[in-house]
Amino acid sequence: MGDPRTLKKKYESPRKLWDSTRIAEESGLIEEYGLKNTRELWKAKAQLGKVRREARKLLSKGEQGKALAKQLLDKVVRLGLGTETTSIEDLLSLTLRDILERRLQTQVFKKGFAKSLPQSRQLIKHGFISISGKKVSVPGYVVPVSQEKLIGYYKAIDINSGGGEGKAPKAS
Repeated sequence: MGDPRTLKKKYESPRKLWDSTRIAEESGLIEEYGLKNTRELWKAKAQLGKVRREARKLLSKGEQGKALAKQLLDKVVRLGLGTETTSIEDLLSLTLRDILERRLQTQVFKKGFAKSLPQSRQLIKHGFISISGKKVSVPGYVVPVSQEKLIGYYKAIDINSGGGEGKAPKAS
């Protein structure tokens, strides 16, 4: 049987925790994207760091690295962080905003299923949002491009009448 595995953090806290410029930047992003706390921002930073780290590693290998880069580029295109013409060098210019734009919470708000980012978070957590008919209750889920058009309501809801059950607008 064995012991249960030890869970690892999906983020890394900053080295200098009380840096006022970093805190101001982070609070601006938290407000803009409706994040729950700073930890969610740090998780997005960790995702971005993994992609950039892998790109740097492949660039350092020269021609051999360019041949191995296909997998990483496919992943980036699938997640919507780049296009078919994106090169390894372009991955180094990815920003935190690129990752935050791909979160389910932001996508639900941008598609008009919610009036605000906090409301989109609430709809997701309360089980009103689905992707291709499956309920998704994680606001930080990074939506692949293939699933972006499949976002819709899981339960019928009318957000204009104060949250009561009613007719749901059609998913686009």
